[in-house]
Amino acid sequence: MAWSVPKNSKRQVDKAGRALAEGRLPTHQQNEALQVINNWRSSHSFPMNTFQVNLRQRARRIDNEALVAQRLKRVPSIVAKLRRFDGMKLSRMQDIGGCRAVVGSVDVVFALCNSYLNSEIRHVLVNQKDYIAEPKASGYRGVHLVYRYRSDRNETYNGHLIEVQIRSGLQHAWATAVETMGTFLRQALKSSEGSTEWLHFFALVSSAFAIREGCKVVPGTPTDYDVILEEIRSQEDRLKVADRLTAFGEALRTLEDAGIRGSKYYLMVLKPAEETLDIVGYRKNELAQATEAYLEAEKSVSNIEGADAVLVAADSLDSLRKAYPNYFLDTKTFLAELSSILGGKG
Repeated sequence: MAWSVPKNSKRQVDKAGRALAEGRLPTHQQNEALQVINNWRSSHSFPMNTFQVNLRQRARRIDNEALVAQRLKRVPSIVAKLRRFDGMKLSRMQDIGGCRAVVGSVDVVFALCNSYLNSEIRHVLVNQKDYIAEPKASGYRGVHLVYRYRSDRNETYNGHLIEVQIRSGLQHAWATAVETMGTFLRQALKSSEGSTEWLHFFALVSSAFAIREGCKVVPGTPTDYDVILEEIRSQEDRLKVADRLTAFGEALRTLEDAGIRGSKYYLMVLKPAEETLDIVGYRKNELAQATEAYLEAEKSVSNIEGADAVLVAADSLDSLRKAYPNYFLDTKTFLAELSSILGGKG
């Protein structure tokens, strides 16, 4: 298999990233910048895959039902992040290539995290964030480890940064619901942008989940479980969260996957306004075609409000649905947990 290699200097990468972030480029210059960014992004595929294989092995030794997947950060997300953080350089962005493990409990999250921290892995740990001990104001919880890839056998990718995310199933269900609702509300809720009412609702639910897991609540929310539940019920009455999430899920639950089983890569294009989710599968030796199709898909949806394109890899469609359920709008787990806390079950 031919893996993509970086073709441009980091200075050129940073220049292209800043140019797109600032906008107002002529079409030909925009396309040139996109090509530079897409090459830099796709060049993370090899080190990302290396980490994904290792993460899968480690996770399955601790939790044989762990779900593991990998993804390259989308161009719109890259550009949005560069705009949010004015001094950020694309070559130093830590989550262009990412792997995620979803495990059964918080104890397993920390056990898996410690298996990395206590090992003699050759890659260099450059950042560690424990959002379980210190939840984000949005309510996001999980553990992130960022490594700088290092190999004596293949130095082509040395220096590339890869992020490893580890979440419990409950934390992942929450994050899925936030992204799903953000998609349909056309608000970047996961980036703490959008309606204050919606942001507060999800922060409250995250605190309820945190208490159920024996963890610290989200800053700015009550610490008493009964008070949290009362506020969640009040917000749910106004926002009709469960009804909306259920409707969104039903609208897009028409996926036909017969033609893409056995694929290694999946290109997904979500168009909420049309209530469609298109998926194209690519086999292991078709990564180049998949990457090119991904770039074209991103261009095609760039001017469609709420539309999204993503290229991900997983060992089966079922695993993909479970590890990245927000792209299938599969919020059943969150809805079940929400129903449980609304029913007052602690």
